[in-house]
Amino acid sequence: MSTEQFSEKYLGVVGMSGMSVRQGDTAIAHGSGDVPVLATPQVIALAESATVAALLECIEQGETSVGIRVEFDHISTASIGAEVRAIATCTKVENNRLTFEIEVHEQERLIARGLVIRAVVDRVSFLAKAAAQSLSHQ
Repeated sequence: MSTEQFSEKYLGVVGMSGMSVRQGDTAIAHGSGDVPVLATPQVIALAESATVAALLECIEQGETSVGIRVEFDHISTASIGAEVRAIATCTKVENNRLTFEIEVHEQERLIARGLVIRAVVDRVSFLAKAAAQSLSHQ
């Protein structure tokens, strides 16, 4: 596939992921704070889930995508019981790297926004490299 075809395939794809905030999603549970509100690590996980959802129909057999960079501003709280959703839009394609702009909302209120960059890779090669690295650390 040419670079242009790759870019056309992914640029503009959109994905969404949602959740109801539970006790296990709080800063206390994640060890990232001492208040019972949606934890930043959970916000990032929700955002990554939205990027994966965006790619479900695009990714080729034998490929996968892996997260390589996250930049986030967590600007408002969400309490236990809140329904939050992340929307991810692919806004840039460079080589095998896809940049997603993310917004996380509770109803209409913006909770967080940022970028997630994922790389599209060959699944078997990636797993083989990960296994080799794991073995070299034993």
